[in-house]
Amino acid sequence: MRVGELARRTGTTVRALRYYEAAGLVVPRRLSNGYREYEPVAVRQVTQIRELMALGLSVEETRPFVESIANGDDVCAAALATFRSTVTNLEKRISELTAQRAALDARIDEAARQVVTGGVSPGPGVAELAGRRLPPLTFFASDGRLVDLRALGPGRSVIFVYPLTGRPGVDLPRGLLEIHGARGSTDQAIWLRDHHAELLAAGAARVYGLSAQSTGYQRELVHRLRLPYPLIPDPRLGLAAALGLPTLAAGDLTLYERLTLVVAGDRVEHVFHPIPDPAAHALEVMRWLNRS
Repeated sequence: MRVGELARRTGTTVRALRYYEAAGLVVPRRLSNGYREYEPVAVRQVTQIRELMALGLSVEETRPFVESIANGDDVCAAALATFRSTVTNLEKRISELTAQRAALDARIDEAARQVVTGGVSPGPGVAELAGRRLPPLTFFASDGRLVDLRALGPGRSVIFVYPLTGRPGVDLPRGLLEIHGARGSTDQAIWLRDHHAELLAAGAARVYGLSAQSTGYQRELVHRLRLPYPLIPDPRLGLAAALGLPTLAAGDLTLYERLTLVVAGDRVEHVFHPIPDPAAHALEVMRWLNRS
């Protein structure tokens, strides 16, 4: 067969076949007119080269296998030795990469320790929030609507307050995420989404999420997770200042500590705090609503 047909049948390029020929791996015979003519076995040889290169072998390392095919054998001692050598090299490379990752992790941890300099600011007392009237604060939620905390509407409103959520492709300092209570906001939002209808059936008239993150972060999260409830950005922590909600200090960042408010009218009826399992928190709120 001609070089073009071999390239088509093996899914490779004529340039690659020329390279295999120069390396002495797949060598055609020359016709009197100067054209190259490949034997049918060349299809198996080229296919073998491509498969072995996909496993990490170099072109030269495929030689014993290609020669075995040319000799009518499936495998030979030299081919087995190449396999063993390749595995040994892979294990060595894995060990080197593991050590490299450990060194990078150590640097990340060291940098995070320099970033995270604060802790929890507990506020005057979360237990004392029940019965207090919400402050006269208004926010533009992620859906663009104005939310007046003193005019949320009839029935119960559930406001889950969380520290922060990540964004795909945007890394956060490891130490920041390892602050006690900071991890799990995205999982919590997903659970509240998946159980949103059940929360409403249990007696919640509406659900909000609130954090110190910007409107851009809030809108991205609502869009990505298809949240059926709006998020409220409070980057100036106005609600924390007015009610004395606990916060987390992380370097130059101040975030909300995780808690959930159940609001009846314009007053706090119940507070969930602490929240040890954010992902399952929606079930905890539903149980309380069904009992109350």
